Amino acid sequence: MDLQGARKLALALPEAVEQDHFGKSSFRVRGKIFATVPDGSHLNVMIDPFEVDAAVRAEPESCEELLWGKEVRGVSVSLPSASPAMVEALLQAAWKRKAPKRLSTHSPR
Repeated sequence: MDLQGARKLALALPEAVEQDHFGKSSFRVRGKIFATVPDGSHLNVMIDPFEVDAAVRAEPESCEELLWGKEVRGVSVSLPSASPAMVEALLQAAWKRKAPKRLSTHSPR
């Protein structure tokens, strides 16, 4: 998986847009960030903290906890070792978490 592939998956989600976030890219739905790009080979995905452990256990070579201070905020994905299916599933979960209820009932894909 590469950044271009991840970008394509993120922007395929309903009403998803790419915007600047302190000089880096972020993906948002109606102004709420569901993923950020800290560098060219990683993607930070804001999934529910309760889902983080399962993602890290399922793909330990490509996922690790994303911490903000001492709080778990999602997963950091190493794109070169990540499968496209896993990145897509994580992005969909993060999008659904941030999208307004009536928009998220029209589940992506």
